[in-house]
Amino acid sequence: MLYLVTGGAGFIGSNIVEELLKRGERVRVLDNFSTGKRSNLLPFLGDIELVEGDIRSYHIVHEAVRGAEVVLHQAALPSVPRSIADPITTHEVNTNGTLNVLAAAREHAVRRVVFASSSSIYGDSAELPKHEGMIPNPLSPYAVSKLAGEKYMQVYYRLYGLETVSLRYFNVFGPRQNPDSQYSAVIPRFIAAVLAGRSPVVYGDGEQTRDFTYVANVVAANISAAEAPAAAGEVMNIACRERVSINRLIDDLRRLTGREVQPVYEAPRLGDVRHSFADISKAEALLGYRNIVRWETGLRMTVESFAEASFS
Repeated sequence: MLYLVTGGAGFIGSNIVEELLKRGERVRVLDNFSTGKRSNLLPFLGDIELVEGDIRSYHIVHEAVRGAEVVLHQAALPSVPRSIADPITTHEVNTNGTLNVLAAAREHAVRRVVFASSSSIYGDSAELPKHEGMIPNPLSPYAVSKLAGEKYMQVYYRLYGLETVSLRYFNVFGPRQNPDSQYSAVIPRFIAAVLAGRSPVVYGDGEQTRDFTYVANVVAANISAAEAPAAAGEVMNIACRERVSINRLIDDLRRLTGREVQPVYEAPRLGDVRHSFADISKAEALLGYRNIVRWETGLRMTVESFAEASFS
C-alpha cells in the first residue's frame, strides 16, 4: 500500500515516515521544505518517493496524490503567533492546501485521508477535559484554519463518500522538533535554552497547563486512523491525558539536565490558551488508541535526542 505523507519532512511527518517504513509500507512525501528539514529525511531518501512542491499548488498536489491509497495530511504552517502576524498565508497554506488535498484525493479515488488538526480549535473554554462535543471557539487564525480543515474533511465524507478522519493534536513534542524559530513550540525552545545555560522565557505566570503528547503517540494514532473502520468521518482528540504546567516543565528539565537555570517571565501572548487537557475516550474507542509513551519518559527521550544532536 502506498501512503502519501504531506509535510513528511517536518517534525511529526518525518516520524510518521520512519514508522511506516519500519512496517514495510511504501511511502511518498510531499514537502516544500519551508518549515520541514531535508535532514529529517536523509536516513530515508533511498526508501521513499519525494515530491518537492507547495501544497498551495493543485497541480503539484494532484501529481503527489496519484496512486496513493491513504493520505496522511500533516502539511501546515504551524504556530498561533505566526498566524496572528500573517493570517493570509496561514489561511492559504492550511485551508486552501487542505482543500487541494481533498479535491485531489477524490479525483484519484484515495481510500482515506487523515488530517492533522489541533486542540487550538477549543479556544480558552474553562471546561476540562476538552471533549469533541464542545462548541469550538478558535482564538487565532491558525485555530480557524484547522477548524475549517475539519469541516472540509466532514463535507467531503458526507457529500462525496471520501473517507476522512481528523485528529486534534494536543501539544506534540519529541525528537526532530525545531527549536530555532521564533515560532517554535515551547518544549524544544526550553530544552535548547536549558542545554545552553540560557533562561527560558515564559509568557504568563507559568501555571498554564498543557496536555503534552509525545510524538510516538501521534504516529500510532495516524496509522490506526488510516485503517479503523469506525473512524471514517470522525474528529477525535489525540493526547496523553496528563496536565503539566509550564513551571513543572522547567522543574523537570532542571532535573533531567542538571542545569539550574531560572526562567524569565513576560506578559502572556495574544491567542494563547490558559489550560489544555484532553478527553481521549473517543480515540480509545474508535482507534484502540492508548498513551504509549507518557510525559516523563517522552521528555527524557527528547532531552537525550537534543543533547546528542548538540554534540554531533
